[in-house]
Amino acid sequence: MGVVAKRSSMTFFSDPSSHYSHRVRIVLAEKGVTVDMVEADANHPPTELADLNPYNSLPTLVDRDLVLYESKVMMEYLDERFPHPPLLPVYPVARAESRLFIHRIEKDWCSLVDAIQHTRSDNVVKKSTKELREGIMSIAPIFAEKPFFMSEEFTLVDCCIAPILWRLPSLGVDIRSSKQSKPLLAYMDALFNRDSFQDSLTEQEREMRL
Repeated sequence: MGVVAKRSSMTFFSDPSSHYSHRVRIVLAEKGVTVDMVEADANHPPTELADLNPYNSLPTLVDRDLVLYESKVMMEYLDERFPHPPLLPVYPVARAESRLFIHRIEKDWCSLVDAIQHTRSDNVVKKSTKELREGIMSIAPIFAEKPFFMSEEFTLVDCCIAPILWRLPSLGVDIRSSKQSKPLLAYMDALFNRDSFQDSLTEQEREMRL
């Protein structure tokens, strides 16, 4: 995975349709890390996973004796383990702000994505879809200021946002072209055209935008 093959003995257990797995795959591709990719169904994980991860959950990253099973921890570990290109700011204040942005994305957006994908209640899905669209549209103007999310450089925050934006059509969220959405749509095009993003996509994810 990735253009620059950095030698590694890593194994990544990935759900090919999960946005949590996708964000880690983007980081792996950005870093050009060679990794053994094991695609798995979250409802029927491989038997070996139970011996590695106490929660038997996806995604799971194994690097020699280290086993990580939380996507944000994986992303930061990969950024420190393979420092080029850096995906977090150098300065402590900016790094803290980036971590807080990711926390807010998880609280405000990821929870809605999970509700849409995993809730059987039509009312909950309808409400969550509406809230997700409104939340995304509310930040659309900020992309007129900087090319990436509150940054001149591509960061881990973008790695968390990109999988959600890619899934919008499959989630029933329609972002139409307008004066308000124009900066957001330009940001989406820039993200989706990155080599690392294209390299990160699974077959299932490519089908989400056919």
